[in-house]
Amino acid sequence: MMDSKRYVLLPAYQPTALLPSLARELRLAGFTVVVVDDGSGPDYAVVFDAARPYATVLSYPENRGKGHALKHGLRWIGNTAASFDVVVTMDADGQHTVADAQRLARAAQDTPLSLVLGVRTFDAKTPLRSRMGNKISSLAYRAASGISLTDTQTGLRAFGTGLISFLQGVSGQRYEYEMNVLMEAARSRIPLVQVPIAAIYIDDNRGSHFHTVRDSALVFGNVLKFAGSSLTGFAIDYSLYGGLVLLLGGMGPAAVPVSNVCARVVSASANFAINKKFVFRSDAKTVRSGVQYAVLAVSILAGNTVLLSFLVNGLGADKYAAKLITELTFFGLSWLGQRYWIFRKRGGRPCAAPAAQDEHRPALYAGTGREAPAEEKEHPAGEELKAV
Repeated sequence: MMDSKRYVLLPAYQPTALLPSLARELRLAGFTVVVVDDGSGPDYAVVFDAARPYATVLSYPENRGKGHALKHGLRWIGNTAASFDVVVTMDADGQHTVADAQRLARAAQDTPLSLVLGVRTFDAKTPLRSRMGNKISSLAYRAASGISLTDTQTGLRAFGTGLISFLQGVSGQRYEYEMNVLMEAARSRIPLVQVPIAAIYIDDNRGSHFHTVRDSALVFGNVLKFAGSSLTGFAIDYSLYGGLVLLLGGMGPAAVPVSNVCARVVSASANFAINKKFVFRSDAKTVRSGVQYAVLAVSILAGNTVLLSFLVNGLGADKYAAKLITELTFFGLSWLGQRYWIFRKRGGRPCAAPAAQDEHRPALYAGTGREAPAEEKEHPAGEELKAV
């Protein structure tokens, strides 16, 4: 097997004087270093000029965000690297060590179709802001993806060049891009490999650009989409029920149950289709998942009736308050049932340490088959893919 070349990609916006020395250390360690100046402005030209002896510096005039800078650099590497090379992305502020970059590169060489994450240990010495932010985002990511990660905020990542097309197709231009990558990796069944790294915090991590509320909202968006789907199903159910009751009024007492069943079947079918395609983006077989959905729907309907009757008749609760409690309870159970049973993602579970590469494993994880977003198909003005 041919030796793979190792690239390091450093997105940088208004970097400190640490950047040239970091680029030099990486170059001495055998890396091909690529720095992307994310529109830092003329005041920082001296810093990038000092890094040029050790790195290829790509630049464009306006700040466009870390996600854009990463994808810009990946385009350049994708046009240059061989299919068996590996890429390490790391922050330019000195919070990652060259030794850890080397360890991740080796892990990526062993598992080129995986996304290797350098994960930190969060202990009492970790700044409270970082500890709390990572805890919240990790819980949110697990709820949305079913995957447990020690560190969802890490910028130190490595992968084989076969994943570049996938990474370029992930949406996001700024700091949300890195969380989007983790979400899309889970959806696309790309294995996540976790490698412990040193935790370095400069100035108590005050320079961090992570936003706990925003990034957690990103992963909780799955639950919000599910809520929207449920409301859509309710609107269909209620509207169709009302229309059928009027239309079938001549049937007498049977009009209500017939209308209710017909409306529920139609609304449940619409809800299933929306959840499968847009909420959970599942590729599970329609017949199998449809049967599972029917079983879940019947179970929830039965449980809903039993709980509502118990609250009203057994505990004497207000029937309207009891209805609200019941619906909220089974909303959560319905989401969990669909997320982790019906539309669960198979494969792509992370392991705690680099796994040996199975040379017989087919290349199933290298991309999603989706086209890159429109903003990435053409280079914006001033963004030629060349070193400057």
